[in-house]
Amino acid sequence: MDPAAVEFSHVSIAFGGQMVLNDLSFSLPRGGMRILLGASGSGKSVLLKLILGLLRPDAGTILVNGERIDTMDEHDLLRVREDIGMVFQDNALFDSLTVAENVGYELTEVARWPDERVDARVGEVLGFIGLSEFVDRLPSELSGGQRRRVAIARAMAPRPSLMLFDDPMTGLDPIVAMVLDHEIIKLRDLEHVTSIVVTHQIRDAVYLATHEAVRHEGGFRIVHAGAATSAQVTFMVLHQGRIHFEGNAEELLASGDPYLRSYLLKTLPPW
Repeated sequence: MDPAAVEFSHVSIAFGGQMVLNDLSFSLPRGGMRILLGASGSGKSVLLKLILGLLRPDAGTILVNGERIDTMDEHDLLRVREDIGMVFQDNALFDSLTVAENVGYELTEVARWPDERVDARVGEVLGFIGLSEFVDRLPSELSGGQRRRVAIARAMAPRPSLMLFDDPMTGLDPIVAMVLDHEIIKLRDLEHVTSIVVTHQIRDAVYLATHEAVRHEGGFRIVHAGAATSAQVTFMVLHQGRIHFEGNAEELLASGDPYLRSYLLKTLPPW
């Protein structure tokens, strides 16, 4: 059996005596999606930084693709990070580089791919997210949603097996956010990329969990998810440093737990 993409075992971390994550244990199988919810300050972004090795836990073990990273030196961490794509909330694009140069930056500067291979991969990922015609534009010439999609293209360009999304829909209007939802769904279902999505947008989170991408007439379409896809997507709600809830979309929306009802208030369907 393949090792889990991410596995936390009794992980705890505190800052200034304040416990942020307390005895956290979970496992994310390859090809799965974990949607991470929780109030501000509940430790969602800290969890992503632990997976990247940017922070080290005070206790517990963390495995990424079967390798223990919480005791790993920086040299080996760099190798592990090569297989992780990160989409930041602020996009973190280079203002002076074109779309193509942003998307191909890691391939050129880190992986040292030859120009022909970089150009081919950049064209492929920009086609995948529907931005081929923007190849020569600067980030300042793009809308907020387009910049977010370029950030996704840059993260997926090296073909990582694991993608981390830090609140990717924040600041986007509902129509643009839906386009972004489709890109994340396509990555999961068509590229078979494992993903962790941190979000405060419950509507988008439920949409990700209840829809899937299928190939159709040379392209793709988004449809309601079947049982197999639904089983791949798990919600995890953090509260007071612990996992308060873990389960699928149907279980989350049907829960009578007082904290969950309070947290989800005014965000539940029907919309």
